[in-house]
Formats: sequence, C-alpha cells, structure tokens
Amino acid sequence: MPHQLLVLNPATEDVVATVPAATAEDVDAAVVRAAAAQRGWAAAAPADRARLLRRFAAVVDDHIEELARLEVREAGHTIGNARWEAGNVRDLLDFAAGGVERLSGRQIPVPGGLDVTILEPLGVVGVIAPWNFPMPIAAWATAPALAAGNALLLKPAETTPLTALRLAELALEAGLPEGLFQVLPGEGAVAGDALVVHPGVAKIVFTGSTKVGKAIMAKCADQVKRVTLELGGKSPNIVFADADLEAAAAATPMSFLDNSGQDCCARTRILVQRSVYDRFMDLLAPAIEEIVVGDPSDERTQMGPLISRAQLERVRSYVPDSLPGVRGKAPEGPGFWFPPTVLTGVAEDAPCAVDEIFGPVAVVLPFEDEDDAIRLANATPYGLSGSLWTRDVGRALRASRAVRAGNLSVNSHSSVRYWTPFGGYKQSGLGRELGPDALTAFTETKNVFISTEA
Repeated sequence: MPHQLLVLNPATEDVVATVPAATAEDVDAAVVRAAAAQRGWAAAAPADRARLLRRFAAVVDDHIEELARLEVREAGHTIGNARWEAGNVRDLLDFAAGGVERLSGRQIPVPGGLDVTILEPLGVVGVIAPWNFPMPIAAWATAPALAAGNALLLKPAETTPLTALRLAELALEAGLPEGLFQVLPGEGAVAGDALVVHPGVAKIVFTGSTKVGKAIMAKCADQVKRVTLELGGKSPNIVFADADLEAAAAATPMSFLDNSGQDCCARTRILVQRSVYDRFMDLLAPAIEEIVVGDPSDERTQMGPLISRAQLERVRSYVPDSLPGVRGKAPEGPGFWFPPTVLTGVAEDAPCAVDEIFGPVAVVLPFEDEDDAIRLANATPYGLSGSLWTRDVGRALRASRAVRAGNLSVNSHSSVRYWTPFGGYKQSGLGRELGPDALTAFTETKNVFISTEA
C-alpha cells in the first residue's frame, strides 16, 4: 500500500484527509508528462496562453469560498485570511496573464547587422511550497512560470496538500492542457528531493527555512540549476520617539500575530526608542490582551492555531514561564494553541531575540538613538522585511536605506503586494518574486545577431 500523508485540522486535531504520497518514480513520470505538455504550451500564441490563464483565474474566483474553507480546515487560517489567500491566487493569475503578450526582448544597436534578444521559457519548473501560506505562495511561482511558457510541478507541504490538489483540478476545468500543471504531494526527503535533483527540471522555487534552502541550493549547484529561495526572517519593527505611538502600538499586534506568527515577514523584534518605551508598552499591552484567539472559521477570530504539535513544542521551547512580558489568551483542549506573547527584559542576543521562532511571539528591545536602532535592526543573519515608525521624512528615508532588508514599510506593516517585487537580503533568500519582472525570472535570454553584410 502506498505511503499516505495524514492531514489534520490544527484547531481540533481531527483527521481531514489522507493523501497518497508521491514517490521518486511518480516525480520522474510527472516530469516526462510536463515536458511534453510544455512544448505545446510554449508554441501556443501568447494571446491564447493569456486567455487560458484568465479563464483559470475566473474559475478560481468561482470557488473562492470552497478554497477558503479548505484552507481553514487544513492550515488553521482564519476565514478572513483564507478568503484573501484564495483571492490572491485569482489576482496573481490575472496579473501574470497581462504579462504574457508583453514578454518582449530588445533590439540592440550593433554595426553590420541587427541584434535582438528573445526571452524563452526554461521548460519544466519545480515549486516546493510551504505550509504557512499554501495557496498564495504556490501561486507566486505558478502564475508567472505558466505565463512565461513553462510547465509547472508543485510539491505542497506534507501538512497542507489539499488546496494545491484542488487548484490543479480547477486548472483542468479552465482548459489548461493535461500535464502542464501537476501537483505532487509527498515528503520533502522523497518527492521534494527527487524534484530538486531531476535533470529534467530547469529551476527550483523554494519557500521555507534557511536550513533547507541551503541544502536545496547545494543540490542544485551540481547541475547549475537555477533557484529562487524565499527563506527565514527575524524582522524589526522600529518605533522612534517622534512616531504616532498610538498608531504604532495599535498596528503592532497583527504585525507578528497574523497567521499565528507563522510568517517569515513577521515583525518579531519590536525596537522602541528608550525615551518612549514605557508609554509604548502601556499602549501595547492591552492591545495584545484583547486579541481574539479561537475557532478559525468564526468571523470574529483574529488568530488561529499553530500548524502542528511539533511547531507548538518548538514555540514553547523559546518561551519559559519565567520570562517577563505580556501574554494574551488562547483556547485550552484539543488543537495546537499558543497565546499572543510579547517578551520584555531579554538580552538582544537571547535565543528568542535572534532565532526565527515562527509563532505568535515577539520581543521588545529598547534603543538609544537612530544609529543604535539601525545597529539592532541589522544584527541578524536575516534581511527579509521590516517597519519604521516616524514622522520625520528624512529619518524615514535614511533608515530605509540603512536597514538591510528587501521589503520595508514606513508607518505601516505591509510587505507583500503581487504587483511589486518581494525577496530578501542575506540569508533570507535569493532572487525576487512578484512584481513587473516576475515572468522574466522564468525565462532564458537568447541573443541573436543577424548580419546585413552581403
């Protein structure tokens, strides 16, 4: 009997589904099918590819609520977040479809002839998606890769394969060719590894931990295989003394509690200028205590459970009861629940202040002045995102230049929009996703010189 993946509801620990796990042989067969489908897809007129992607987006739109409810059951996301995620898949497909007919090369002036560049698809692209945002992050690569003329093999995380499998069904319903977009649920060490090392896969897009990303990058190096890596983060939320403290404190809880803190962009290091530290904490504490944690299908819920018992134990290991701070409330009983937590009085090099916990936990660290804030913000191997709170435009610009991170927000916590580029500095990743150049990341540039000499 083939190995099965067990999908649990994180809020109840009930079994949602069992899914056959793909083997290395399944991956090999999928690559063969994908390569055959890709040749026809790449040869299709750009307008036809764009039309089918828009149809795919429309079919997803017709199933927003179904996909959202599935995400609630398998990932424990709040229903509001899950609806946004399903809508984001639709929007990504529409956005990518708009780029198909604009994926143009250049004419470069040269003596003695005509020189042009052509953007050609890579072929078969492998995507290894995470469990924290199963739908949108899978679509970050799927939409532009398909738009650029590639075939796509998606390996979802072991704990969250259901929405990916449903999206593949919807792609066929929309009219995409058989074999063009395939989902291979399975274990990372089996299906994921087979995808990474397969010579028929031209590129790997991986979102997950920095440790696993490094291992994937090393394996891809043997074939000089292209990679895009979106990895870990330990992002700062810098609050200067001249900021609107009420606004900053009100926005801070969901900057690290969204998706139960299981977000590589989570602002888990709250850096507050010492002169306003006490006032900021007076404002933040009640905001943390009032966060509604509970049934993710309830429209009033702001934070749901963690994904698994293993993740719950990891988070607990960073937060002994002896640490001071502010703690909210979480349900007791079945489910992987952990309360919103803000730790104070910790050293800046303490494990909870430097490691990516991936849970609803943040630390508050005081700083003296602008230079000290920048030092603290950059005192990490990561560089994915961050926020700056100040009324001083000059300071906002200086600090934005000085913080070594790929995505920053001033007086807000927004990091990801599908029409702007996203990616990290340092060990937070390699390459950029989303934005106006998303399609070109899935192409090769070919240069052609045509002599005009007799």
